[in-house]
Amino acid sequence: MPSLSTYWQNHLRVAFEESAPQLYRPMLEASLAHVVMLAEQGLLPAERARALLAGLRRLLAEEDDRLEFDGSVEDVYFLVEQRLAAAAGLAPSELDVQLARSRNDLDAGVFRMVLRENVLEQARLACAAAHVAAAQADRHADVLIVGYTHRRPAQPTTLGHVLAGYGEALLSQADELLSVYDELDVSPLGSCAFAGTDLPIASERLTELLGFRETFTSSYEAVAGAEHLVRTGAVQARILATGARMARTMLDWMTFRWVVTPDSYCQGSSIMPQKKNPVVLEHMCSMAGAAAADLAATLNNVGAAWYEDSNNATTDVQQHLWRAGDRAVRFLTLMHGLLGELEPLEPPTPEDVVATGATTTAVAEALAAAGVPWRGAHSVVGALVRQAPPAAWTTRLVADAIAEAGLEADDTVVEAALAAGLRPQQVLDRPQPGGPGSAAVRTTARRVAERAGALTTEFDARRARLRQAEDALTAAVDAVLAGDRQ
Repeated sequence: MPSLSTYWQNHLRVAFEESAPQLYRPMLEASLAHVVMLAEQGLLPAERARALLAGLRRLLAEEDDRLEFDGSVEDVYFLVEQRLAAAAGLAPSELDVQLARSRNDLDAGVFRMVLRENVLEQARLACAAAHVAAAQADRHADVLIVGYTHRRPAQPTTLGHVLAGYGEALLSQADELLSVYDELDVSPLGSCAFAGTDLPIASERLTELLGFRETFTSSYEAVAGAEHLVRTGAVQARILATGARMARTMLDWMTFRWVVTPDSYCQGSSIMPQKKNPVVLEHMCSMAGAAAADLAATLNNVGAAWYEDSNNATTDVQQHLWRAGDRAVRFLTLMHGLLGELEPLEPPTPEDVVATGATTTAVAEALAAAGVPWRGAHSVVGALVRQAPPAAWTTRLVADAIAEAGLEADDTVVEAALAAGLRPQQVLDRPQPGGPGSAAVRTTARRVAERAGALTTEFDARRARLRQAEDALTAAVDAVLAGDRQ
C-alpha cells in the first residue's frame, strides 16, 4: 500500500472499509442497467457496450473477498471503474460507464437498493414475530397474571392480553416498514449530479431494470433528499425501542417465575451454580439504545447539511442505517425465538393476585354499578385498603366504610363488592372487545394473525418484483451482448 495522506488514512480508508462490502455489488448491478439503457438509446457504440457488460458480469461472478483498501483509489465508486477497465479490456480513458450519470445519482440509487433489501428482511421478521405473538396470545388467553402500571401492581390481566397487545405494536411497525419501503423504492438514477442531462437517456428504463416502483419526480430531491433515510432510521429505532419494553416485561415474568426461563437464551453464573441468567433480554435493551443513538446521529448529520447533495445528509448517514438495520434484524430474530419458547411456569394464583391489591378497581366498579357515585366508591375502597388487604375484608368492614363515607348500600351491594375483590379470574369473562377476557383476547389474536398475513403478502409482492427485475436485467444484458439491441 502506498504511503497515505492523513485524510486518506483517517477517513477514506475507514469509509471504504465500511461501505465497500455494502455497495460494491449494487454498484455493479446498477451499472449493468445503466449500460443496457445507454446501448438501447443508441448512446454507446455496440462494441463498447458489449465490452462493458461482459466486464461487469465478470466482476459480479467473482467473490467479494478482495475488497481491501490499497490506496490506489479513494472509494468504492472508483474501485468499480478501476476493476471494470481491466475486466472489460479497456483503457480507463475508454470507459463510458459514467456517461450521463454522476456519482451523486449512483450513490443515491445504490443506497436505496441496499436499504430496500434490509427493510424487506426487517418486515419479514416483524410479521413473523407478530404471528408468533398472536399464536401465543391465543394459547395463553386464560393464564391470569398481574398487570402493572408505573412498576406497581395495577389490575388483573392475562399473558395472552399482553402478547396480543405486543402483536398489534409489531403490526404498526410492519405497516410503517411498508410505507418506508415504498418511499425508498423510488429511483434517483438519471438525475445525474442533480440537474439531469441533455442526452436522451431513459430514466424509466433504469427504474424498470432495477425493480424500483417509480422514477423520481424532482431530480434535485432525488440526490439532495434525506427524508427516506431519516424515516428508515426512525422505524428501526422504533422497532427496537418498543421491543425493549417488551423484553423488560418478559424479564420480569421470568424473575417472578410466571413463565419459563428458556435455557437456550441464558448464561450461567461464574460462581453461583443456581443462577440461570436471561441476559439476552439485557442485550436487547442495549441494542435499542444503540439504534436510538444511530437515529440521533442520522438526524444530527442531516440537520447539519445544506439542502443540496452533501455527504453529511446522505453518504455519512449510511453507516448508521446499516448498523441499525442489522440490529433490527438480529433483535427481531431474538424476539421471535423468545416469544416462540414462552411457556407459563408458576403464574400467580387468584389469591396471589388479590394479595397485590390488583382487584380493588373491580370492587369500586361493583359499588358504582349498584348506584354508589364513582368518586365515593373510590374513596370507600381507598379507606378499606388502608385498613386491611382485600382478603381480610369482611361484610362488617365494607358496610362500615360505606357508612363512614356518608353513603348507603344494602347487603347485596356489600356482598357484590366483596366478591369482586376476591375473584380476579372474573376478568376472563369480560366481554369488552380488546380487553383481557379470554374470548376478546382470542379475537384480537386472530386479527393480528390475519393482518400479519396480509402484510406478509404485500412484502412478498415487493420482493417478487425485485426478483422479476433481476430476470429482466439478465435478459436485457443478454440481448445487448447478442447484438439484438443497438
